[in-house]
Amino acid sequence: MNDHPVIARIRLNPHSRAVQRDLRDATQMHRTVMRMVPDNLGDAPRQQTGLLYRVDETDTSSTLLVQAAQLDPDRLPADYGQADVKSLAPMFTALRPGLGIRYRIVLNPTKRERLSLEEKGKRGRIVPLSGPEADAWWLRRATSAGLHLHVLTPTNLAPVRPRDTDAPPLRHSLLRYDGTATVTDPEALTNAVLSGIGRGKPYGAGLLSLAPAASA
Repeated sequence: MNDHPVIARIRLNPHSRAVQRDLRDATQMHRTVMRMVPDNLGDAPRQQTGLLYRVDETDTSSTLLVQAAQLDPDRLPADYGQADVKSLAPMFTALRPGLGIRYRIVLNPTKRERLSLEEKGKRGRIVPLSGPEADAWWLRRATSAGLHLHVLTPTNLAPVRPRDTDAPPLRHSLLRYDGTATVTDPEALTNAVLSGIGRGKPYGAGLLSLAPAASA
């Protein structure tokens, strides 16, 4: 995979039927963003190209962020939205220990259910986390990703569920975290941005956005 992928910021057209469909159905959104990467990438195309995405919604607009090794917004449906594509290389170059940053990420915090001794050998269910447990999960993952968090503000998002007829009946609970942090390990942070964090990546989770912290 390209060490320095690109990110597309797409201001979605609220009048597009394709946009309306995708905002209702995360499976369809995943299919749409996968149209932006090259064809013939094998059995795991999302992993091959490092594709991650997130939808940022406000009261008045929706923005789709898509990160991958290669992206071609011209392959999106007509009138889907206006895309701005830029390289992430300058951001990675700027990372250094002690750098103050602002971050945003949508996560699917989970844990595996503990089973009784009688059920030894079986795997417990994947259980979504919320509240202080979810905050603690993100704090641990951020620390291992080379960030020392100062502020973590959670926002509950609508859960997503795969809509395919053969998909498992699994609901993905999503939380958005916004806050500030200090970079402690630029290499670990670069890897976390490239790979994404946690589960639910095909459904809009895992993309970590960074920006310089506002100076005092």
